[in-house]
Amino acid sequence: MTSPLPLQRDARTGYLPLALWLAARGVPVLPLQGQKIPFGNCPACHQNACGGRPNMKTPGPCMCPSTCHAWAAATTDPAVLSSPPWAAGWRTASEVAYHPGGAGLTVVDLDDADAMAWARATLPPTRVVPTDRGEHWLYRGTMRSANHVRDGVDIKSRMSYARWLGTGTGTLAPVPLAVLALVEREETTRPRAGVDSSSLARARWDRSVATGCRHTDTYVRAGLKRGVDHVQAHPDKGAGTAAYGAAAFLAKQHTGCPGPCGLEAMGEDIVDAAVAVGVPESYARRCVANGLHAVLGAVA
Repeated sequence: MTSPLPLQRDARTGYLPLALWLAARGVPVLPLQGQKIPFGNCPACHQNACGGRPNMKTPGPCMCPSTCHAWAAATTDPAVLSSPPWAAGWRTASEVAYHPGGAGLTVVDLDDADAMAWARATLPPTRVVPTDRGEHWLYRGTMRSANHVRDGVDIKSRMSYARWLGTGTGTLAPVPLAVLALVEREETTRPRAGVDSSSLARARWDRSVATGCRHTDTYVRAGLKRGVDHVQAHPDKGAGTAAYGAAAFLAKQHTGCPGPCGLEAMGEDIVDAAVAVGVPESYARRCVANGLHAVLGAVA
C-alpha cells in the first residue's frame, strides 16, 4: 500500500516526515530557513575550512553531521535526516528543498506570465508544479544550473536546489535541446584565435574497448563518422546542441547490445569535433554526457 504524502508541517517534528517520504523515493532533501535560504555553515565549515563536501566545486573531506554547504548537504539517508543536528533544523525550517541533479532532474523555473507563455510555446510538455509566482517545469536528466538564462527563467539541476512544492501533474519528459541551448548561449563564445586545447592522445574507439558490442566495426565507424560530420556541420552556432544530438544518436545504436560498446571513446571523438569548431571543451563534454544520459540513463 502506498503511503499518503505528508503535506502539512508536523507540530512536533516539523518537515521531517515529508523529508523522509521524499528520501525514500530517491529525492535528496535539505531544510530551508526563512526567505528560501539554507541553514548557514557551522563554525568548523565556515569559509569552506573543512574542505567542502565531496561533490562540491572543491572536493574535500567534510564529514560534518550538520546541514552545512546548502545543496551539497542534501541527502536521502534517513539516519542523517533524523539525526539530532538535522532534526533541529526540520523543527524550525520554513520549507523543504531538494537537489534536482541528485534526483536526476532539471527544473525550468518560470517566474512570471511571460516566461510561462514562452515555455508553453517552446518547450515539450512535461511535469509541471505551480509556484508562488509561476511554475516549475521538471524534466528527466541533468545539466549545468544557471540563473537568468532569459527573462524570468532559471535552470536548477546540478549544484543547485529547488523548493519542494508538490508532485505536480504530467509525465516527465527528457531534457529538451531547447533547454540545453539556454545554457549553451552562455558558454559558446568563440576563441579569439585557434580553438580550445584538446589532447590528441585520447583513446579512440576500437574492438578492445567494445567487447560487448554486437555490431561490426564498419557499422560502428560509419555511425561515429555520421555523428562527427553532424557536429562539424555547425561551425557558426549550435555545435554544442549538435554534439548532444550526436551522442544520443550513437547511444541509440547500441541500446540492444550487452555492452560494453566503447561509447566513452566515441564520445571523445564527438567532443573533439565540437572543440574544433569553437565549443569550449568543458561544455562539449557536458553536451556529450547529457546526450548519452538521455538515452542510457548514465550519470552525466
